[in-house]
Amino acid sequence: MMQRQLGTCYYPEHWPQEQWQEDARRMVELGLTWVRLGEFSWGVIEPQPEKLQWQWLDKAIEVLGKAGLKIILGTPTATPPRWMLKRHADMLALDVEGKVRKFGSRRHYCFSHLGYREEAARITRLMAQRYGDNAHVQAWQIDNEYGCHDTTYSYSKAAEQGFRAWLKQVYGSVEALNEAWGNVFWSMQYSDFADIDLPNLLVTEANPSHQLDFRRYSSDQVVAFNRAQVDVLRQYSVAPISHNYMGRITDFNHFDVSKDLDFVTWDSYPLGFLEDRVGATPDNQRRYAQQGDPDFQAFHHDLYRGMGKQGRWWVMEQQPGPVNWAPYNPAPAPGMVKLWTWEAFAHGAEAVCYFRWRQAPFAQEQMHSGLLRPDSSEAACWQEVLRVSQELQTAAEVSHQQAPVALMFDYDAEFAWAAEPHIGGSHYFDVVFETYKSLRKLGLSIDIVAPDCETLDAYKLVLAPGMMTMAEATKQRLMDLDCATLIGPRSGAKTHSMQIPSALAPAIAGLDVKVLHCESLRPDLPIELVKGGAIKGYREHVKTSWQVLEQSVDAVPVLLNQGHHYYLAAWLDQEALVAILENICAAADVDTVPMPQGVRRRDTGHERFWFNYDQQTHCVEGIELAPGAVVRQTVP
Repeated sequence: MMQRQLGTCYYPEHWPQEQWQEDARRMVELGLTWVRLGEFSWGVIEPQPEKLQWQWLDKAIEVLGKAGLKIILGTPTATPPRWMLKRHADMLALDVEGKVRKFGSRRHYCFSHLGYREEAARITRLMAQRYGDNAHVQAWQIDNEYGCHDTTYSYSKAAEQGFRAWLKQVYGSVEALNEAWGNVFWSMQYSDFADIDLPNLLVTEANPSHQLDFRRYSSDQVVAFNRAQVDVLRQYSVAPISHNYMGRITDFNHFDVSKDLDFVTWDSYPLGFLEDRVGATPDNQRRYAQQGDPDFQAFHHDLYRGMGKQGRWWVMEQQPGPVNWAPYNPAPAPGMVKLWTWEAFAHGAEAVCYFRWRQAPFAQEQMHSGLLRPDSSEAACWQEVLRVSQELQTAAEVSHQQAPVALMFDYDAEFAWAAEPHIGGSHYFDVVFETYKSLRKLGLSIDIVAPDCETLDAYKLVLAPGMMTMAEATKQRLMDLDCATLIGPRSGAKTHSMQIPSALAPAIAGLDVKVLHCESLRPDLPIELVKGGAIKGYREHVKTSWQVLEQSVDAVPVLLNQGHHYYLAAWLDQEALVAILENICAAADVDTVPMPQGVRRRDTGHERFWFNYDQQTHCVEGIELAPGAVVRQTVP
């Protein structure tokens, strides 16, 4: 058990030293516990090669620590200084068009560049040697926001060389690679690993097996880059180590990175995300313009809770006001900063840190608000944060309770969908997220789990939608469960090497379903279901002996059932998916309560939370919820 805490992100190098002590005093008065700093400071620490200037950071840590604040110290490897390019001119990433991604902002490095990886380990070692036993430094953050700004994939010479070496290690022989990729097609056989290029700048689409392996390779480079710094920190410090993930960044395997971390964090920007990555309809963009999507933040809370050791996770950056980077940047509606904070705690967060302490009056993020304005006056969110800090004084500690429902999320399936979507604009993330939203509309708490989760038998319902490349062990585990399972659509559609299974998809022993063919549909030509709702985007035509519980109006089976196992052969709209899930939950003894528009419920070990994202007041189970309301109930 741990007390819920608040924090902020602070950049002492941006402000006069005589201001630091006053800032620290005000942070403590606001009720903050944690302060993150240092993650963008490499050019200040080392303005010239080997010319290190630690004094300012020493002083900042001392001032903040003596005020009673705990430090999360970031390694500054997301912002290598300009002089680094004189040492490693080829460290910059190349985009898919082969264009160099130049210096002048941040994240300007290629994960595959081993020289830069060594430089990152070097600065990490210097920081760890200096601050590893500092009593004020009580946690570490590696780098900042892996994958942000489309920086996971690089098509550089370093990536090309690394990819070839990776392929050789994976396949052993080029003949095995040719077989796995099906390179007999279009005479694409290779005679040497050195002949294999990266899958960009081709005449038409690359072989999907080639694309899938490049995505897997690129993900492994993020893991290796992160691990290099973790290994260094563990030599000098016993403080826990984390990294701050982002919303809807799916081009590297976060589960793999998290295995090397002690806890995970993510950066929550509800209003920015609504505009540029939720995929909300125009109506919902208008409805939730000042609140954010009712499920997007919660989805990531649950996703990242499932990665932290013993479920440990934080929000490292919480939006406190208008941001600078979305197409439109409105201010949060009154009460929403408080709601977002409590929602994170309801999903098990140990800490919520606001980005940032003071709005910067210069450079790229000067339109990004903070807890303070540039003149140090209190921003609009200040009173909401103060209210949360007061409520935390009498609030319960962080507690976990296993949800009744588990939803699998598989980054390898995302890689496979990206390699061969078959539906214009479709993504694996959307299939899973829409399933999650439907479950939340039924008032359910959900655990999001990795495909290799070993505790699935403790749930009442386990769902595995869209998992194109299911491992045989995962297939067997799902079919061996005594609880209800829902598999599909498109699960098991491809082998590990991205081929159609010889036994036809989903190729799961005990699941008597064979996909004879599949089709993707125009968005303006949905196919209605007999019991209501419609198929959108994708459906499979199957041969089966299982019971058909739902079908389309043209008599194509959609929902199949045998005992406590279900197979869904189509991508459905929300109306149909909610109805189907409600019926499956009833059969699985999972209690549901349909939620009004914008209202969501979350259960912890001893509390029940209600949140209203809508602009209207709603009443559910005798509880009146005004717009932006948060209601906490104690559960015996």
